[in-house]
Amino acid sequence: MAMATSGDFKKLSDEEYNNLSSEERDVYDKQMKEREEAEQAKLPYQWRQTLQDVDVTVQLPKGTRGRDLAVTMQKRRLKAGLKGQEPIMEGELCADIRLDDSTWTVESGELLIHLEKVNQMEWWKHVLTHHPAIDTTKIQPENSKLSDLDGETRAMVEKMMFDQQQKAMGKPSSEEMNKMEMLKKFQQQHPDMDFSNAKFM
Repeated sequence: MAMATSGDFKKLSDEEYNNLSSEERDVYDKQMKEREEAEQAKLPYQWRQTLQDVDVTVQLPKGTRGRDLAVTMQKRRLKAGLKGQEPIMEGELCADIRLDDSTWTVESGELLIHLEKVNQMEWWKHVLTHHPAIDTTKIQPENSKLSDLDGETRAMVEKMMFDQQQKAMGKPSSEEMNKMEMLKKFQQQHPDMDFSNAKFM
């Protein structure tokens, strides 16, 4: 499959992506990453996330203080900007937030917004739903953040990340791999049986 140039680049479906060779996938992933970074750079804010929370940073005019800002947080909406002016950001959030644990402050000429997620097992594609989305299957959580989780939650997160990456590459999930391994062991124990039509349920 011929890869598109930057001028006519389009996102592929899962089926189209799975039909690419490993070299074509590398090229496609690089183009997607560059496109994603360009889209995110145009936003009036920067953001980063863990599974538990989202941190948004907005550059403010020099000398701006907290009393000069109007910031409104709702369970699924966010509005922030200078009083008496058009909001810098306003819209529906990607998912619900815990209002009691979400805060904002002004520090070193920046508005820092901390959003605590309700669902702490899910990556956000964007902060506001009308803004460009990122590919959450390519997110690599920081080891230091993973180590903060308890054993059961960490194992679940690592399994989720592995399964997302396997799906993106058209490969079997961890559960499917376990079933294949069990069948392989059973075949070795029963070499006289025919498993050619075995299916995974």
